[in-house]
Amino acid sequence: MNEFKLSLTNRWEKLSFLEQIANIGSEIMKAFNWRRENNPNYAESSFFRALELIDLTLKNTSSFSRKKELARLREALIDFFWVNNEFNSTEKYFSHYFLQFAYAISKKDNCILGRL
Repeated sequence: MNEFKLSLTNRWEKLSFLEQIANIGSEIMKAFNWRRENNPNYAESSFFRALELIDLTLKNTSSFSRKKELARLREALIDFFWVNNEFNSTEKYFSHYFLQFAYAISKKDNCILGRL
């Protein structure tokens, strides 16, 4: 494993599950934006970064239900981006899914800041 990937793995393990999913969502949203901007190379790069982050999360998650959710998410994203969208997913669906995690983090951060 190269130095960058080792550093990423170490930093990734320190994030909460919510933070990890929100970061994955950020990469997926970038992929959608680049796709709309008709820049397939950047869209593909963002998509593959998201898959790499999903794989890191799967590797470091011990909860069966989280592993199941992540594996299904990975499958649905690949189906949406690269296959024939058998799950009938939409950008809107994925946006809503990931925004829930970003919202949960913002609420958590506001609660922590309120206690300071």
